[in-house]
Amino acid sequence: MTATTATRALRGRLVWFVADPHDAGEAAHRFVEDGLLVIEGGVVKAAGEARALLPTLPAAAEVIDHRPHLIMPGFIDAHIHMPQTQVVASYGAQLIEWLNKYTFVEEQKLSQQGHAEKLSRFFLDELLASGTTTAAVYCSVHPQSAEAFFAESERRNTRMIAGKVMMDRNAPEALRDTAESGYRDSRALIDRWHGKGRQLYAITPRFALTSTPEQLAAAGRLAAEHPGCHVQTHINENRAEIAFARELYPDAADYADIYARHGLLGPQSLMGHCIHMLHNEWSAFAETGAVAVFCPTSNLFLGSGLFDWAHARKLGVNVAVATDIGGGTSYSMLRTMAEAYKVLQLQGQSLPAFAALHAITLGNAVALGLDHLIGSFEPGREADAVVLDTGATRAMAHRLETVRDLAEELFVLVTLGDERNVVATYVMGELADRPSFSGGA
Repeated sequence: MTATTATRALRGRLVWFVADPHDAGEAAHRFVEDGLLVIEGGVVKAAGEARALLPTLPAAAEVIDHRPHLIMPGFIDAHIHMPQTQVVASYGAQLIEWLNKYTFVEEQKLSQQGHAEKLSRFFLDELLASGTTTAAVYCSVHPQSAEAFFAESERRNTRMIAGKVMMDRNAPEALRDTAESGYRDSRALIDRWHGKGRQLYAITPRFALTSTPEQLAAAGRLAAEHPGCHVQTHINENRAEIAFARELYPDAADYADIYARHGLLGPQSLMGHCIHMLHNEWSAFAETGAVAVFCPTSNLFLGSGLFDWAHARKLGVNVAVATDIGGGTSYSMLRTMAEAYKVLQLQGQSLPAFAALHAITLGNAVALGLDHLIGSFEPGREADAVVLDTGATRAMAHRLETVRDLAEELFVLVTLGDERNVVATYVMGELADRPSFSGGA
């Protein structure tokens, strides 16, 4: 198959979304029991009933039969750290101590020859094995970390958003840049990678604690000069973090105002965590279109708090969901949504299966401003897809004997699912490699 001309079709039970189930109910999703996803030149040509589409295929078309498995758009992760793959499951600390004790130690290793390349390969292997085909990725402060990541993503043809972290204070000297070097290095990476193939750049000041006002101003200049780029950072994750941010920026009205004053709050801004938000901060998000990124496994693991999705929705704030590896504890967006369900249950909120699966496909695509490219099987979208076996484990197969409809089956998938349910992942219609692992170092 050539990337430009050949036709490939995936047959199975198709599920995708055209709207938010919260707003459109049953009309939000499409389900085809015996469906065909027709891919031409790496994009979706058609999705519908197999019996109607099979006769329309060219004689040379390749049909891959995944029945009875589900086929969905590739999952999307809105906040994840590439340098932290070996920080996952580090014991016993909340945010600030965790950063100093574990994260900053590991991130210094990315200055070593070949380490960023090693981590990038592992990282993308894990994402694709979990059915995740797009992510918003933090690299380290080293420009070569972003260079290595983009090069590996380009090799695999994955659509990724990533950026070099900017940090010029409150971090080890080996992890600090300056306002000027952070600006210069980020601009060079934007020039080299943003819009190259499927690669997109995110201007990435880590958070207000590790950037001086001068560096945040430099990041704001980058955002103004490159309006097509995303901005990604952290906000209101931990109460000690918030108190420190207010000390460092005493003139700001609140934490969100720190970013707003520096031109970093807008519709392309992906703001990680947003747990301890004030009313004025929620209002600023709603007015600017900034995206609140919900990271349930990280928020639970680091003891940070519970994200209030219902309140964000009520105020019209865009919400995305994410694993936040390595504070998070799973690369799987299915596992992430299982924890999201529990976080919301603790607050008297609900998360039906259709809402959860919408969130990690079309919902995150909308939040990232990429729904014209990814997140659904509508014609013209890039053909990223994940094939899922809802009975992949003994416990799931046993439970599925009693399900009564698709909604119940999908809820089992969301609640008990993980990377073991992923049969195959397709990137622009091409089957992605799935490295095997038999244990050991």
